[in-house]
Amino acid sequence: MDDWNRSLDFPALLNARDLGGHPTVDGVRTRRRSLLRADDLAQLTEQGLRALADYRVETVLDLRWPEEIALQPSPVPRIRGLRYQPVSLLADSAAEWRALGGGCAKEQWICTVLEHMQPQLRQALGVIAAAPAGPLLFHCVAGKDRTGLIAALLLTLADAVPEAIAADYAASAECLREAYLARYADGDRAAIIEAVRCPEEGVYNMLAWLEAEGGVGAYLRRIGLSAAEIAHLRGRLRAA
Repeated sequence: MDDWNRSLDFPALLNARDLGGHPTVDGVRTRRRSLLRADDLAQLTEQGLRALADYRVETVLDLRWPEEIALQPSPVPRIRGLRYQPVSLLADSAAEWRALGGGCAKEQWICTVLEHMQPQLRQALGVIAAAPAGPLLFHCVAGKDRTGLIAALLLTLADAVPEAIAADYAASAECLREAYLARYADGDRAAIIEAVRCPEEGVYNMLAWLEAEGGVGAYLRRIGLSAAEIAHLRGRLRAA
């Protein structure tokens, strides 16, 4: 959408980028160095941790299940002065999520989460709304589904053009595909490619779903966010 490089060099992350620089429907660009999305920070090397600190990230929102955090603890608390907040976005466990909606098609995945995980979404977005003004990074494991949903909602609230929201969501597949094929070289190639697929249709379905709900602002109010919190979320990616 523009020539500004949104990719972030935090070794050894594969899927880290800035939500700034996207075009909006009223002809401006989303704010840079405010909201960052990424894959699992447990992958960070010591060099990556230094890069994260040097970027002046102030808050990290970890969207993983507690079982995932226990298996791969976040290194973020080792960085002095960095605020770390875990919020399990998809219920309390993988098993609970699978029972609620884990088998839906990728094209409908975001809509399913918007319908069934409203308290969790309210909590995660509330953390972002309440955070200090410095760079905030949110992540899950691959940084494509849970992270992609939060990114898509925030870009929608900032009035990013639909094509930009969809492109940001789909970009995760390109970031992950070759690395995952190499990492799981003994696995089923087609299954790996399908696992990392992030279809643009998922975003367009989300936008249609939100429109039927009265718009993204109306949806956020309905799940419990205050007008002030919604304004803070929008201000994260919009100039005052």
